[in-house]
Amino acid sequence: MHFKHSIARSAVASALALAVATAAPAFAEEETLPEGVSAENIVVTGHASIGEFGIDLSARDLSANPGDDFERYASGTWLDKTEIPADRASVGSFNNLREDVTAQVNGLITEAPAGTQYGALYQSFMDEKTIEKIGLAPLKRDLTAVDAISDKVEFARFMGSTYDKFGGSLFGATPYADPDDPAMNSLWLFSSGLGLPEKDYYFNEKFAAQRGAYIDYLTRTFKVIGVPNPREAASRVMTFETYVAELNWDVEQTRDIAMINNPMSGAELANYAPGVDWGAFFAGNNIPPQDRIIVTDNTAIRAIAALYASTDLETLKLWQKARVTHQASPYLTKKMIDSRFKFTSTLSGVSEIRPRWKRAVDLIDGQLGELVGESYVQEYFPEVAKVRMDELVKNLKLAMADRIRGNEWMSADTKTAALEKLDKMEVMVGYPKEFRDYSQLPMSPDDLYGNMVAATRFNADYTMSDLGKPVDRSKWAMNPQTVNAYNGGLENKMVFPAGILQPPFFDAWADPAVNYGAIGVVIGHEISHGFDDQGRKIDANGAIKDWWTPEDNERFKAEAKKFGEQYAAFEVVPGAFIKPDLTMGENIADLAGVLVAYDAYHKSLGGKEAPVIDGLTGDQRFFLAYAQVWRSKAREDALRNLVTTDPHSPARYRTIAPLRNVDAWYAAFGISPEDAMYIAPEDRVRIW
Repeated sequence: MHFKHSIARSAVASALALAVATAAPAFAEEETLPEGVSAENIVVTGHASIGEFGIDLSARDLSANPGDDFERYASGTWLDKTEIPADRASVGSFNNLREDVTAQVNGLITEAPAGTQYGALYQSFMDEKTIEKIGLAPLKRDLTAVDAISDKVEFARFMGSTYDKFGGSLFGATPYADPDDPAMNSLWLFSSGLGLPEKDYYFNEKFAAQRGAYIDYLTRTFKVIGVPNPREAASRVMTFETYVAELNWDVEQTRDIAMINNPMSGAELANYAPGVDWGAFFAGNNIPPQDRIIVTDNTAIRAIAALYASTDLETLKLWQKARVTHQASPYLTKKMIDSRFKFTSTLSGVSEIRPRWKRAVDLIDGQLGELVGESYVQEYFPEVAKVRMDELVKNLKLAMADRIRGNEWMSADTKTAALEKLDKMEVMVGYPKEFRDYSQLPMSPDDLYGNMVAATRFNADYTMSDLGKPVDRSKWAMNPQTVNAYNGGLENKMVFPAGILQPPFFDAWADPAVNYGAIGVVIGHEISHGFDDQGRKIDANGAIKDWWTPEDNERFKAEAKKFGEQYAAFEVVPGAFIKPDLTMGENIADLAGVLVAYDAYHKSLGGKEAPVIDGLTGDQRFFLAYAQVWRSKAREDALRNLVTTDPHSPARYRTIAPLRNVDAWYAAFGISPEDAMYIAPEDRVRIW
């Protein structure tokens, strides 16, 4: 249950950390289509959920020049009047839809009897009186287990065992598709163990306040659990974590799929990183001896293993107690929750904790996600939405194929391999083919802590059960109610959950230009992840393989470098610039998503001119829909966190940066060389 920054999943799966807005069911028509009837044959009447045709015209600032600041032009009035709620780090289309989906899910949960699993978990979380009465008794039992550790071998076993309980580990392990044999799951090993978000937080002067808040939090933690000299204990833990952070790879390195593909046997790992008893660690993790382990950030793991060997047991136990308490705190007394929030709020800039009912929904989404998801899709995702999404995806894949065929810098052999990968890319919409079975997971309406222990173990065992087995591509890494989407990396698949398929992304009554500019761009984004700076290293079968010619590779890198230089010039908040090496994959996918969706939109017109609506051409509506999907306001601390840790650029730059390289945007709004966003045609990036 320790925090895993999951190098394997984030770098390999290339999951898109999107976020979404306005709720209400996406469709209100009949829930099934007659046999033989496609979505294209349905005549839709009614009004879009936003405005008359799907764009919020009142959000625009018509005094702004679209060529100077297109975000301002598309959403300036909205930016002026919108306030960030005290309990949120940001507000915008993505965030708002997440809030709306939270309310939808809450309705499903609160209507469920306490005897049902998610009804029981919800009631146990909301029963503050019982939680206060129980106090810290369950936590103290876990801390006693840490006290009982007598040597480093036992400690390594305990670290391994935290995969299914409260506690921390310097290393994480999870099954995932093997880079050389993607049809089989192998064990991936990666470093972990930090209490702050990323290594830069331990050294950069801009995060001095967060470091101070963390030490204060550790001090409060040790005081409440009865550790002598709590300030000194906090200092020891902070010093230890700083050493760990110094040995970590930079976050940019962890997304390089070629660098993290380092297979070893268990015996080779023991020789490579001898500072840890790996047999004890894996035994605690319930993992049998392995002939093949993908040791991701290998040099960091070796160095951290050596640090572990040289660190005294008492310091390690203090660190472990801090990790156990931190992870358990959300399920304990108000005092513990408030102490934790006092620290975590410094990372996001929020001043109020989320309402308890919202935290309950988040918890149930995390622990019983597909159980809730099955009810969610029955209530909010009619089959017609799935059919129409399938049509959109088909059109986007055809447009991407045309982009590949027409690419001027890609050789014929590389184009053939790219088209094969695109053809084999599986698309999953709405919900998985089969929902998980949770029948063996007991939930009690009056034991929150026990519920969390049981649910964590149940989910950890479910994940670990894939080890050594063939990859089941039908399994999802997101719940159906999730407002997000992702490209499955080595699994060569795309997933679009039901949660994101609502306005402003997807609307039955919206103008096609709006749907293509919104959800169409998301689809194009996910498709193109298969061909971004990391996806291009994965072949049609999901194996890590260099299928590009050397000449194509050099031309791609040259365009990517030019693209990165554009982003590197953006200062998000004072002193914090976008890191192109960290964000390159998402930036490329953003640009490709716009281009491919634009092409697909024009294909959908069948050679006809799009109508002019409210004085806006089809192209103008397409680009406005795109910009309004990304409209957002965020707190400075949250933006600093994002720029430091997140492979996605902040929302403003996801709006304006790709468009500067899209010729059709210039034509749609008459952008000229005098405008601030203008880039000369010969300097625009031409990747896809």
